[in-house]
Amino acid sequence: MSSWQLNTPVAMIIFNRPQTTEKVFEAIRQAKPPKLLVIADGPRADKPGEAEKCAATRAIIDRVDWDCEVLKNYSDLNLGCGKRPATGLDWVFDTVEEAIVLEDDCLPDPTFFRYCEELLDRYRYDERIMTICGLNIQFGRQRTDYSYYFSRYNHCWGWASWRRAWQHFDYELNLWPEIRDKNLLIDILGDARAAKVWSHTFELTYTEKRDWWDFQWTFANWVQGGLAILPAVNLISYIGYNEDATHTTEARSQYNNLTTEAMSFPLKHPPYVVRNLEADRFTENTYYDYQPNLLKKVNRKVKKALGMNLSQSW
Repeated sequence: MSSWQLNTPVAMIIFNRPQTTEKVFEAIRQAKPPKLLVIADGPRADKPGEAEKCAATRAIIDRVDWDCEVLKNYSDLNLGCGKRPATGLDWVFDTVEEAIVLEDDCLPDPTFFRYCEELLDRYRYDERIMTICGLNIQFGRQRTDYSYYFSRYNHCWGWASWRRAWQHFDYELNLWPEIRDKNLLIDILGDARAAKVWSHTFELTYTEKRDWWDFQWTFANWVQGGLAILPAVNLISYIGYNEDATHTTEARSQYNNLTTEAMSFPLKHPPYVVRNLEADRFTENTYYDYQPNLLKKVNRKVKKALGMNLSQSW
């Protein structure tokens, strides 16, 4: 690893949590990217002390002490945890052709950066691949003999992509009515249960302008027939489950502080591009919890936002 040098730009999304930002920044500092693009939201006017927390968080970025071009996209106003990342990532991919993206609560294993960079290069012009993810939530189950596998699920806790893929992102989800009215989610997902869950999620996103962006990114991947690359080992520890978080407040979640494992190099590339159905089914029945009785819950974020039991509403 000592002879390898990161050449890919890194984008970091920050807000008001200096404690977690400090840890993620230190991981980036060790990787020494040549370009660091920072997206920051502004404080909420009705939250006493938040302006000071935002300032303290932004001050961490000023500690860059390696040869690095730092570009800042800071908002004075609070745009929210949907609109701010979305507009910031638009700026990132307008500025650079490809980037590794980390939020302030996604702590990467050091090998995450090389893994992303090598796969960004390998699949740069392969439009079947929309995103490269660092998260593996198979809980030790070996899904492949290679360094990574292909999935329909583009986990956003540490990821990388290209401008050619991000150009399909649409925060407003303007394609949703056509996808909905033609019942195309079943064609995309091949599963009536999954289609039911995601139809509800996308309808909420479209009609009620929920404060998130990652579901829109998933939608963009799916309607373009894109796949995600997921590592054979987990490269991201999510450290954002706490009472200050907007969506992830369940500190006892099994996804909190997941153990990471170093990726081995050279990467062992699969000689085909085929979705790993076994891994995706496991994700559906655990992380998304698609239950046969048409759902005890939708993604935790959606359920919390609605404040009701979705299985009863259907």
